[in-house]
Amino acid sequence: MSNPIPGPDGRLRCGWCTVTPEFFDYHDKEWGFPVADDRRLFEKLCLESFQSGLSWRTILAKRENFREAFHHFDFERVAQFTARDVERLLRDKGIIRHRGKIEAVINNARRVRELVQQEGSLAAYIWRYEPAEDALAPPQTASTSAASIALSKDLKKRGWKFVGPTTVYAFMQAMGLINDHAEECVSRIEAERLRKRFKRPC
Repeated sequence: MSNPIPGPDGRLRCGWCTVTPEFFDYHDKEWGFPVADDRRLFEKLCLESFQSGLSWRTILAKRENFREAFHHFDFERVAQFTARDVERLLRDKGIIRHRGKIEAVINNARRVRELVQQEGSLAAYIWRYEPAEDALAPPQTASTSAASIALSKDLKKRGWKFVGPTTVYAFMQAMGLINDHAEECVSRIEAERLRKRFKRPC
């Protein structure tokens, strides 16, 4: 569990914010707040895939580089990448130069395009996996859940890569499908307020 710690303003926040100063801004403005934008959802799934085996600090520091390299995660454009683009990205020192993960982003962009045709939007599909509140573990005590396992399984069935249950759970935490802020964290109340106002895509 992430024990709350005082932030720069003295208010309590999730303990993982102490890792690096830039985490405070990410925590306060993004993490755990509900998202319905397809491009942002795709971006986060991609970045969580790149994080596999690494730290989020590494990925966050390179996030703008990733955005430039992948056309701000416009999946229609990324879906058209070729082997030449893979080689170009493998030379890009601003991102994680892992062939399997780069190829997974391109593959997954093509899968998003298919999914949007079938389901209407990535957001509508993703939010069907929002777990019931009584199915959640206490904040920051789990790394997978029944919902993340189910979503991971279905994504893999659809041909997605690097979307294991732990990766998907981290994605669900970050994109607000669950409110996993610590009980005493100042952002927990804000995340819950935004979740109550949030119109689930359909």
